[in-house]
Amino acid sequence: MNIKAIVFDLDGTLLDTLEDLAAATNWALRKHEMPERSLDEVRQFVGNGVRRLIERAVPEGTDAPLFEQTFADFKAYYVDHCQERTRLYDGIPQLLQSLKQRGVRMAIVSNKLQAGVDELYRQYFSDTVEVAIGERPGMQRKPAPDMVQLALRELGVEESAAVYVGDSDVDLLTARNSHLPCISVLWGFRDRDFLLQHGATQLVRRPEEILQIIK
Repeated sequence: MNIKAIVFDLDGTLLDTLEDLAAATNWALRKHEMPERSLDEVRQFVGNGVRRLIERAVPEGTDAPLFEQTFADFKAYYVDHCQERTRLYDGIPQLLQSLKQRGVRMAIVSNKLQAGVDELYRQYFSDTVEVAIGERPGMQRKPAPDMVQLALRELGVEESAAVYVGDSDVDLLTARNSHLPCISVLWGFRDRDFLLQHGATQLVRRPEEILQIIK
């Protein structure tokens, strides 16, 4: 691959955010006397943005009378508590530094709310990643290609010189819709069989394997 830029998914790819997402979800559910969800349930609910996460977590989904208030409470809580249990996956700091040293440009695209993306970007990525795009008004969420296209414009890199890295079926669709090859990681929220069933062709078990693929 002649790669000048990598567009990364965030949750399940660079950061293990699952416990903080589950904690915020259950805090909002408890506040409105709804049943809590297990960590494994939340793992299956993530990937399509936080609104879909709460739609799946709330009994009756958007038909629930208190859905909008529950969603608002989740968002407010998560922005304030998004770093309590979140951590970088092993090998990610070294990967990002190596890519930067090689001159590979990097961006993050996430269905997480922009405020949450900004907070995590400042904490973990501001010294290596140039662009971080989250859910915002007027921007279609992944798997629409809008976020990826904006990231590449801001980096000044053509699609033909970029690759997408993610951990889910949503990421595979996002890469396909953005006309990018996709590297699927096996340390995230979906397993090997699931990813293969959804069209994955390039799988990596450890972050350093990405360096071998794009060299």
